[in-house]
Amino acid sequence: MDEASKLIESNARSRTILPDGRDAVGVPRWLAVLLCVSLLVAAVAGCAGEDRHEQTARSSTSVEPLGRVDFPTSCSPEARVEFNRAVALLHHMTYPQAREAFRKVSEIDPGCAMAQWGVAMTLFHPLWPTRPGPEDLRKGWEAVEKARSLEPPTDRETLFVAAAGAFFDEPESPDYWLRIRRWEKASERLHTAYPEDPEAAAFYALAHLATAPLDARPRAHSDRASEILLRIYEKNPDHPGAMHYLIHANDVRGREHESLEITRKYETVAPRNPHALHMPTHIYTRLGDWDGVIRGNLRAAEAALEHPAGDHGELVWDEFPHAVEYLVYAYLQKGEDDKAAAQLERLRGTAALQPTFKTAFHLSSTGARYVLERSAWEEAARLVPREPATLAWDRFTWPEAITRFARGLGAAHLGKIDEAKAAGRRLGDLEAATRSAGEELFAVNIRVLHLVLDAWVAHTEGRDDLGIKLMHEAADLESSTPKPPVTPGPTLPALQVLGDLLMELDRPAEALSAYKRSLDLYPRRFNGILGAARAARALGDEVQARSFYQQLLDVAGAGTRESAMEEAASFLTSRA
Repeated sequence: MDEASKLIESNARSRTILPDGRDAVGVPRWLAVLLCVSLLVAAVAGCAGEDRHEQTARSSTSVEPLGRVDFPTSCSPEARVEFNRAVALLHHMTYPQAREAFRKVSEIDPGCAMAQWGVAMTLFHPLWPTRPGPEDLRKGWEAVEKARSLEPPTDRETLFVAAAGAFFDEPESPDYWLRIRRWEKASERLHTAYPEDPEAAAFYALAHLATAPLDARPRAHSDRASEILLRIYEKNPDHPGAMHYLIHANDVRGREHESLEITRKYETVAPRNPHALHMPTHIYTRLGDWDGVIRGNLRAAEAALEHPAGDHGELVWDEFPHAVEYLVYAYLQKGEDDKAAAQLERLRGTAALQPTFKTAFHLSSTGARYVLERSAWEEAARLVPREPATLAWDRFTWPEAITRFARGLGAAHLGKIDEAKAAGRRLGDLEAATRSAGEELFAVNIRVLHLVLDAWVAHTEGRDDLGIKLMHEAADLESSTPKPPVTPGPTLPALQVLGDLLMELDRPAEALSAYKRSLDLYPRRFNGILGAARAARALGDEVQARSFYQQLLDVAGAGTRESAMEEAASFLTSRA
């Protein structure tokens, strides 16, 4: 942190605004504004906004930039300042801090029904894989009921409360997707009633993204949501929800190049907010911009440690492991295995991780990626599922499946067929349990893993035609399935594994085609490029071999896998 940032942070922590507009130490408000202007341009709106209440999303005791939210409510002018800050945090998906901010609004103005709406909105997480448990459903329902009892004085506020109620009504019902669909319909009614309201539009766009079905045209919901969000952005280019949700809308195949200037801008809007720092790296991952992924997630991981979770701030928020997984993924694609290992150990050595689906997923996925990307089959076969035992693994079937898959694939490569088949049987059980729970997207991802493992088992047993058939089925299913936001990409791209299988069968032309198709979907992956180079070389296609080996050198970072780099350098030198 530079000296200016340290000074701002110190000032932010110590400032208390008195009723006459002075700091507790006697500094006039205009001077505090001038200080913010001179030290951090991004905080100008936050400082000046105190005179406009709802113009800026920040509290009177913080200079943390969050973007600009203008959410008119019937709450008191004092409460509206904190309310806008709370909504900005909600748009950044900084749920624990948003909840505290909405509770503060309620303390400032106990009659503010929208404060209770806000509390309810922080208790479920659209687009994230976490599902509210019975306690959060009860708390959300109670907040909605309290908001209703306060009788919102405007039709607009009544519709906002009704939209939250659509999710939390019938709190005893376990059907998450029914709740999400009800919320989307209620949000659409709100947006239809107030089409020019940016907040109604933003939450409808979010709900529309959250309800995209697996069998829909891949970009249909994303295209619709992006149209809405770009209209918000045109009127308020600092709106955190417009930027954030637009990146989610673009995090689908075919839209990753859209609005890149907004993606890059979102990195700077909230420079201490972990999810805002992380979110652009979803797009950078799709583009194979590994330096951008690393830059954003190093900052996001550090910021996440400043945003504790739990009722008493006793837990490490699951945004920390989320950022670490993207770091591990990016380092592995650069071949920087030592740096990936350091991040993996950093994650495993962090105590009091929030016990959520995201934490379970990232603990499993980072361990699997680290061994699979290095083809460390003996390490893969030794992976232990369902660790740590403190997590509720019966609820986290996809995370467990990732470890089982890596373990089984390692066993198959070592010729331990019985162990590999046992892993496959467990994958079948996990897929069935996931589908029974109504989590079809997760079940499809497990199905892809199961097909890949079965394909390699068939190959190991000499049934190569079956193995190739199963790998094609896995690749087709994977390419037609949306990527869940929790993961940077498949545990191993099925087309890349198909290329590996075809190379083992001495069919380099087909292998090269598979590798190239995989790189079209998942660009600049280290092993995909290396596989393509070797396939082209086996075909005697020196032009393509040179191109792919050069790409490998371009992608690789410091301390890269030496044997692969020597292979690339030797080939290029010999053909210079």
